[in-house]
Amino acid sequence: MSCFDNRFFDSHCHFDFVEFNADRAALWRACNAEGITQLLIPGVTPDQWQTAAQLCVQYAGLCYAAGIHPHWIVQQPWFPTDTNNLLDKSVREKITALILQEFNLSTNVCAARCVAVGESGLDKMIATPFDLQQELLTIHIDVARQIHKPLIVHCVRAHNEMIALLKKHKPVAGGVIHAFSGSYEVAQQYVDLGFYLGIGGTITYERAQKTRAAAAKIPLEFLVLETDAPDMPLHGSQGQRNSPEYLPQIAQVLADLHDVAVDEIAAVTYRNTMRLFHRS
Repeated sequence: MSCFDNRFFDSHCHFDFVEFNADRAALWRACNAEGITQLLIPGVTPDQWQTAAQLCVQYAGLCYAAGIHPHWIVQQPWFPTDTNNLLDKSVREKITALILQEFNLSTNVCAARCVAVGESGLDKMIATPFDLQQELLTIHIDVARQIHKPLIVHCVRAHNEMIALLKKHKPVAGGVIHAFSGSYEVAQQYVDLGFYLGIGGTITYERAQKTRAAAAKIPLEFLVLETDAPDMPLHGSQGQRNSPEYLPQIAQVLADLHDVAVDEIAAVTYRNTMRLFHRS
């Protein structure tokens, strides 16, 4: 009998997205049967936070985060910017107030299930002006510092800028670099800043040699598992809906990379994620 158990925590899954509307209840039962008992729904827009909160009440084991993804900021009806594509003072204050309200037990009955700030970050593959993304992320970092909550960070092709910004505005409660993809050297810099690395379907692709090498070298104590479902399908499932029920497959690949049993991966990453998000 192993000293480990196969409980899994999907640290990043958009379980509220419409892709799951048709079979959400059955899917969560299937996840539970596979040992996936905890799941975090990241925030992308204020309207979406309410849907996430309702699902957390409906399904045991779910928690959520409050944040504005850089892709969706320009779509908010209250978003007016000045001529430099930066947020004006009133909008900065509004974003701060919206996020803080989500953690306020007196105004949000689901506040106990809101465990992190994000996701927000830097993404060079989207149209949102990069200066605006940096300003938006800084607001999230400041809020996370104020309420001592972990930060969920989205970073695509912007590690140098992200690391510089996190060094300048270092979060006090750490966080997770969602869907980490990069070298060991980059990974170590995030770990040194107090972050966990979110390991997902990328490592199932043989061509992702740099990320696989980093995931193999970084100690398990700094890793958490995620699917980013319905996005980021695993190797062999390109073009299909990704699902939280595939999390054990990611765990198995990580186990192979570390040359350990998959139940050790399950136990260590589960413990890491529970600690990060202060789940009991």
